Amino acid sequence: MPRRTRAADVQQFVAENREWIRRAREELLGAHGVEPFSLPEQILLPAIGGRWHVRYEADDGSRRVRFRQHDGQVVLSGRTGEPQACVAALKRWLAAVAETEFAPQLAALAELTGVGFRRMQVRAQRTCWGSRSASGTISLNLCLLFLRPEVMRYLMIHELCHGRHMNHSRRFWNFVGRFEPDYRQLDRELGESWRDVPVWMGLV
Repeated sequence: MPRRTRAADVQQFVAENREWIRRAREELLGAHGVEPFSLPEQILLPAIGGRWHVRYEADDGSRRVRFRQHDGQVVLSGRTGEPQACVAALKRWLAAVAETEFAPQLAALAELTGVGFRRMQVRAQRTCWGSRSASGTISLNLCLLFLRPEVMRYLMIHELCHGRHMNHSRRFWNFVGRFEPDYRQLDRELGESWRDVPVWMGLV
């Protein structure tokens, strides 16, 4: 919903569409089921072609969970018996990976499109893959790491092109199409890609 939407309008929308929401939830559960939660033993990041094994080292004397990356492993140490603390540590690691991997790709695509940006930030949004502010900050969701490289590239092009057109007009899509002719298919795939994000990512 838009930021300034009144709570009463949201409640009215939900009330008027309650039956549709119920059917949609049932269809989603019927198609995908409920995946049980478990901490990962390995993490695949298709966007960058990476695979890491996860090792947990318990230390109940520690107040938090720390991470370190070593020889194809992500090692979590500390209070590893607390799933939420482990997920928070894994998200910090993913954010660090995303910062390193996204920056050069976004810079190269900015050169390709001829549209610059002021800065890039990595976030863990629950409902948005990326955005561009009026001041030129591009925000990228760290969960893009779980998607195909082509989809991640499309999202970056999409947000860069908003530097020329801050809307989704025909001119905007024509501009996107100059750099990604298959944008329609990739945009549809992006909209369905939340299912590619592991269940454990939603714990915190």
